[in-house]
Amino acid sequence: MSVDDNQTILIVEDDERLASLTKEYLEKNGFSVDIEADGRAAISRIVDEQPSLVVLDLMLPGADGFTVCRSVRNDYKGPILMLTARSDDVDQILGLEIGADDYVSKPAKPRVLLARIQSLLRRSTQDVDLASEGSDKKEQTLTFGPLVVDNSRREAWLSGEEVELTSAEFDLLWLLASSAGRILSREEIFGELRGIEYDGQDRSVDVRISRIRSKIGDDPIHPRRIKTIRSKGYLFVKEV
Repeated sequence: MSVDDNQTILIVEDDERLASLTKEYLEKNGFSVDIEADGRAAISRIVDEQPSLVVLDLMLPGADGFTVCRSVRNDYKGPILMLTARSDDVDQILGLEIGADDYVSKPAKPRVLLARIQSLLRRSTQDVDLASEGSDKKEQTLTFGPLVVDNSRREAWLSGEEVELTSAEFDLLWLLASSAGRILSREEIFGELRGIEYDGQDRSVDVRISRIRSKIGDDPIHPRRIKTIRSKGYLFVKEV
């Protein structure tokens, strides 16, 4: 993936040495990188500066990572990559529930971190390229009754009201909607959206599906629009 000169990353991390090493590594790979050590200050910077992506640690002075993510999510549409404890599923799930787009367990290997960042940025870059090439908007807009999903604008509406989605939630919704009528396995979803193999345990897709259902008016107990097909994956239903 080639790096756009305008792609900036804000690292929110109070470990000065770790932040500096991460900044140096990412800059060597073509990114413009800034560091913020205070959680409270990070909230203002993320909203005001609108970086291309945020790498967010959980343990921060001023405000923890969960508070930062929750506070900026409605005003920041870019990806948030959260750094979590290696085996703390609770942190990972909570991070996704409040709007993080992906997570990497600490201590994060530089190449793994870079791969996740590139994966998160790749899809938005592709969307910009499609728009600049003059793609037919009809091909980028799908309508299912009151639900409209527009990939060219990365927006969704339900009964005329915009649905507030994170970048990762929109990517998953578009993938499901554009494959309406076909069951998508977790393996397919992971490969397409995260660029990694499904390990059989990661619950990030399930968490996002639950959030998307609630936002598009789908019954979480007896869903009609996005169905869970046992042992197979998920099915987006064209007509409900």
